[in-house]
Amino acid sequence: MTEERKEVQGESIVLIDGVCHLCQGIVRFIIPRDPKAHFKFASLQSDAARELLKAGGLPEQQLDTVVLIENGKYYTKSAAVLRIARRLRFPWPAAYVFILIPGSLRNAMYRIVARNRYRWFGRDEQCLLPTPDMKRRFL
Repeated sequence: MTEERKEVQGESIVLIDGVCHLCQGIVRFIIPRDPKAHFKFASLQSDAARELLKAGGLPEQQLDTVVLIENGKYYTKSAAVLRIARRLRFPWPAAYVFILIPGSLRNAMYRIVARNRYRWFGRDEQCLLPTPDMKRRFL
């Protein structure tokens, strides 16, 4: 186990599509609402994310969903988003009530956004370059 792996063990890790403007916006949304720095981040295109996806039995090229790794469990799509929201500063934990909606319905909506995210929000040619302040939150 590398030193980096030991450091993030027990933390919640969010894997995002690093070239997607919506996904980059999600990171920029989470950080100020997570003052205790519960979440660390990695681009799905990174070696660290590929290693984590492989360890979780997910496809290493899984670029169409946000992935949350929490206490050794992997959450994707709407479940990941809602579990992230419940750890943020008030009022965002209230969004967790949507977990009561069947996953098939929540994920149908998620897939529509995921499928159209580049067209609606845009994309970059390379992954998000975090600011020096954000950099400490990235793997």
